[in-house]
Amino acid sequence: MSEPLPREIRCLLIPSGGVRLLLPNASVAEVITLTKPEVVQDTPEWLLGRIAYRGWKLPLISFAHIVNADEEGAPAASRVAVLKALGNHPKLPFIAVLTQGFPRLTTLNAELLLPTHDGNDLPFGVRAQVLVRDDTAIIPDLEALEATVTPLLALDDVEVHEAI
Repeated sequence: MSEPLPREIRCLLIPSGGVRLLLPNASVAEVITLTKPEVVQDTPEWLLGRIAYRGWKLPLISFAHIVNADEEGAPAASRVAVLKALGNHPKLPFIAVLTQGFPRLTTLNAELLLPTHDGNDLPFGVRAQVLVRDDTAIIPDLEALEATVTPLLALDDVEVHEAI
């Protein structure tokens, strides 16, 4: 007999480029200080380059560019949320997202998560728009982002490391 699904899920609201990203707590490996990214040529504007993290070179993604958010008045990005990759690519175990501030832990259930989508197409990289209590948030489409950055980063030339 399989175990029932949990009624509540621990999540993080991550401030990123004028929007908040909503992700399960388990998908965030760490929040680190932003270092200067290595520029990768011929990539979309939202892919800011690669940053070093525990022997890996992670793609650094800006959700402000993905959703065309107005960054005026937003504090300068100084941190990076390192997310566990979903694609099981041996050379891409994590991806990095530019953040402002620290993620906020929240516990959610079905009653606290309301879709706010108006029926128009969602931007690339966005799976859903939701209302979490009094906060609007975006659930990112990490699988689509990973599928897009994998060929752009020429991962065949990247050395494989053991996950730490």
